[in-house]
Amino acid sequence: MIQRAEDILSKTCDSARLDAEVLLAHVLGKPRSHLSAWPEREISTTALAQFQSLLTRRIAGEPIAYLTGLREFWSMELQVNRHTLIPRPETELLVEFALQHIPRDKAWRIVDLGTGSGAIALALASERPRSRLIATDISSGALLAARQNAERHGLNNIEFREGEWFRPLQDERFDFIVSNPPYIRETDPHLSEGDLRYEPISALASGPNGLDALQAIVADAKRHLYPGGWLALEHGHDQAEAVTKLLRDQNYSQVGQQQDYSGRGRIAFGQSAPPNAVNP
Repeated sequence: MIQRAEDILSKTCDSARLDAEVLLAHVLGKPRSHLSAWPEREISTTALAQFQSLLTRRIAGEPIAYLTGLREFWSMELQVNRHTLIPRPETELLVEFALQHIPRDKAWRIVDLGTGSGAIALALASERPRSRLIATDISSGALLAARQNAERHGLNNIEFREGEWFRPLQDERFDFIVSNPPYIRETDPHLSEGDLRYEPISALASGPNGLDALQAIVADAKRHLYPGGWLALEHGHDQAEAVTKLLRDQNYSQVGQQQDYSGRGRIAFGQSAPPNAVNP
């Protein structure tokens, strides 16, 4: 069965074998290892129909994460839906940077803007249980998934609020602000290709140059940061110079870039300068 499914998927998918195994394991409610242990086991007519339906949707290009409703991030299995961006491995770089600056022994106040499935907030909450997090999102559907993910992993140091960027935060201040906002150009042809066709456009595209959300966050974050607080942002592979300039223009200190595994800047960061500090 797997071989037949692989042959069908191979015409449109680069990971045909893996996709077929993931989908069949999902239908059976078993781990992928179960397929190797019982390769000749027959499945029910109902399960077969479900599997064939998922294959058809995958052939049409629907992402595996939406077909199964699950995606792994930071070793946590997260629920995702059509209201949430599918968490990417490169976003773990943002979590890694944040954890390098958030102390383990202090109760920092942290906010994750545009949390989606809650991936970043959950990862930080799990690694820094003394800290308190607020996760915001404009989508009620995304927040539903994020809340369910927090409950699923027993994380009770996160508060979820609905609204765009800083609007749900009033005049509150934080030690660390983190975000993976939309940063694709609204005319980018990739938005109509592959998995991106199925993901929420509001979580992907942001203006003619992809910088609208990033610019808004950089400008507003300063009044929500304690002196010396950090802002860290994921951005596109070709936006490092532009986002660094945004931070410098707003007089953040310690402005810099964290590179991805291909050597490209993907995480921009800056620190809210203490009073009377001079931005280098």
